[in-house]
Amino acid sequence: MDYQHQGYRATKPRARASLPTGGPLLFDDTSSGPPLMNNQNYYSSGYDMAAAPAGGQEPGVSNIFGDPMANAAMMYGSSLANQGKDIVNKEISRFMSVNKLKYFFAVDSKYVVKKLMILMFPYTHQDWEVRYHRDTPLTPRHDVNAPDLYIPTMAFITYILLAGMALGIQKRFSPEVLGLCASTALVWIIIEVLAMLLSLYLLTVHTDLSTFDLIAYSGYKYVGIIFTLLCGLLFGSDGYFVALAWSSCALMFFIVRSLKMKILSSISADSVGAGASAKPRLRMYVTVASAAFQPIVIYWLTSHLVR
Repeated sequence: MDYQHQGYRATKPRARASLPTGGPLLFDDTSSGPPLMNNQNYYSSGYDMAAAPAGGQEPGVSNIFGDPMANAAMMYGSSLANQGKDIVNKEISRFMSVNKLKYFFAVDSKYVVKKLMILMFPYTHQDWEVRYHRDTPLTPRHDVNAPDLYIPTMAFITYILLAGMALGIQKRFSPEVLGLCASTALVWIIIEVLAMLLSLYLLTVHTDLSTFDLIAYSGYKYVGIIFTLLCGLLFGSDGYFVALAWSSCALMFFIVRSLKMKILSSISADSVGAGASAKPRLRMYVTVASAAFQPIVIYWLTSHLVR
């Protein structure tokens, strides 16, 4: 007798001793081929097993990455991002050279210690000449006389933090006052650098001093500012004025000796022409004026923090 159960195809009769007549099958008979799928199957008719990738991913995911239009859109977006990055780097390079900026931060611990000692005790330092290698100045880590921006940057940040602590001790701290201290210190640097650039331009001084060099020499004053402020907080007004005098004299000596090697070294190249004899004197005046300006700024930025 032929058996037919629901949607299964008719198969060759087999002996089923334990199967009750008319009862459901415990196991499907697949010996003669795969079963036909109908609307009562285990899988829906809309799902294509061949389209399912290995690992259980949805078939639409692989279709997106395999779509030529999607790949073209991704490549176009990547090219736009690269072009935008190049434009930004070009615009930054117009106003700031990244390679030059890296040069001023090429320091190590040994250089920082030596430079701080020269800033606080410059009278014992003998050789002030900046060394060159193939017409290129050596990096600060290889030449202690080379200007850097690491010490001025760290000293500026330390000054802001120390000013906040001093204001907190005196119960005068507020974000507005601290912001005013930071902006005032930054404005003084900008004014000093612009005045120095204008003076060199009016005197037609041909020197290798760059804007970064002037920012570095202007920023070294914050080492003396930190020393003066600490002495004022620890020892009162007497300690403040003693530290102010020491740091001012040390910084003035350091600025004169450092800028003298930069500004006065090109006198021989500009010695031809009318009024050439007056140029060395004017250059010395600019150097001394820049050094004399440092104690004024130190006092201005620290006097209101020590009481």
